[in-house]
Amino acid sequence: MPIEFKDYYKVLGVPRNASQEDIKKAFRKLARQYHPDVAKDKRSAEEKFKEINEAYEVLGDPENRSKYDNLGENGGAAAFQSAQGRQRRGAGGPGAEGVEFHFDGTGFSDFFEQFFGRGGRYGAAGDFVRPGAGSVEEESFAQRGGDFESDILVTLEEAVAGSERTISLQRVDRRTGQTRTQTLKVRIPPGVHEGQAIRVAGMGEDGFGGGAAGDLYLRVRFAAHPEFSVRGSDLYYTLDLAPWEAVLGTQVTVPALKDQVSVRIPAGSTQDRQLRVRGHGLPIGRTGRHGDLYVVVHIELPPKVTEEERALWEKLRQVSTFNPRKT
Repeated sequence: MPIEFKDYYKVLGVPRNASQEDIKKAFRKLARQYHPDVAKDKRSAEEKFKEINEAYEVLGDPENRSKYDNLGENGGAAAFQSAQGRQRRGAGGPGAEGVEFHFDGTGFSDFFEQFFGRGGRYGAAGDFVRPGAGSVEEESFAQRGGDFESDILVTLEEAVAGSERTISLQRVDRRTGQTRTQTLKVRIPPGVHEGQAIRVAGMGEDGFGGGAAGDLYLRVRFAAHPEFSVRGSDLYYTLDLAPWEAVLGTQVTVPALKDQVSVRIPAGSTQDRQLRVRGHGLPIGRTGRHGDLYVVVHIELPPKVTEEERALWEKLRQVSTFNPRKT
């Protein structure tokens, strides 16, 4: 089954020579616009949000972006066709062509899963290969089917509250062209963490000789958030401050996943200073505890100043005793 090439640059609305900073800005703008929590049409916004996240998963990572550019539809079409020809496939019986597996509802397209996902045999990469597949004699006894692994995109809000996802699993027999589609409900528990494998029993490779089917493991990948970055169970939010706010201190309201919180910025706060807000991070498993929210200070200079402002800055330079170069 041919896989459609995804133009991630078009999805984010940036040129192919865009800087990493421009890509990040484009993602944040679109993610804010289409985040399901704020969009009016939640269903269409959810699909668009997933598409934006997938594009950023690739273009936002320099290594993935380089790999993607080598597959590019223009200039790299031959590489794309060649790589597509090496499609991951499941093992059938001895000498079989194999089975293709396609997922719908995980938040990732077939194109992403093919070239940037971690799908495959559980604990391995590359082709789906059933251990022991070989001679007919080896197939004469019952053998459990292999386990499969794929990715599932989980929002931070889902990680906090949990959710239930409907996943469609399509198996295409490469020999006969026959397709078998199964629909399953997958529960995403509160407190799930990045990289955690959610087990779906009996949805792996079919068994042989009366053996049980293997399992499907969906590996959690957090959706990039327009406001927060994640480290373990802690969230990090970059707060832009004017120079006078950092010098004099201020009180600000910053977003959290469930609500907003008020944070006091101490006078004399320096660039990259981290202010901790306890208990406003992600759940820590089933412990009932939460990680923390860290507000990271980023001092922004005004892009331009009026004549009056310039005069005040000049006055400050004259009266200030501060000299950062003084040893």
